[in-house]
Amino acid sequence: MTVSLRYCHITVNDPDESLAFYRDALGLELRNDVGSGGMRWVTLGSPDQPELEIVLSAPSAGRSQADADALQELLTKGVLSMVVFGTDDVDALFEKVRASGAEVLQEPMDQAWGPRDCAFRDPSGNMVRINQTPKA
Repeated sequence: MTVSLRYCHITVNDPDESLAFYRDALGLELRNDVGSGGMRWVTLGSPDQPELEIVLSAPSAGRSQADADALQELLTKGVLSMVVFGTDDVDALFEKVRASGAEVLQEPMDQAWGPRDCAFRDPSGNMVRINQTPKA
């Protein structure tokens, strides 16, 4: 039996603004842009992982107003769970993302626990880390 991650949901304020970050700066491909009943979500992914989709949606997507308000408050504070991407060249991807104007939280550095990584905030304030597995 195998278990694998299929979807990763990221709550964002504005799917269009976030699309520019995740597609244009990080290089993910747009897979779907869905509007239904006043809700909208966008799915993206990497050509290297066709089975994994990243879903961008607003706090109000499919939630009660009270839940949307609570989620919006956490998003505004920047305390929602981070997302971590992997790459084979963290320094090159760092420069590409920085050139997009994204807020840099940490420049590339070698971590004591193994990877070389960096960190940004997406347009909604989510922490996005990018790491590179050390070469053997």
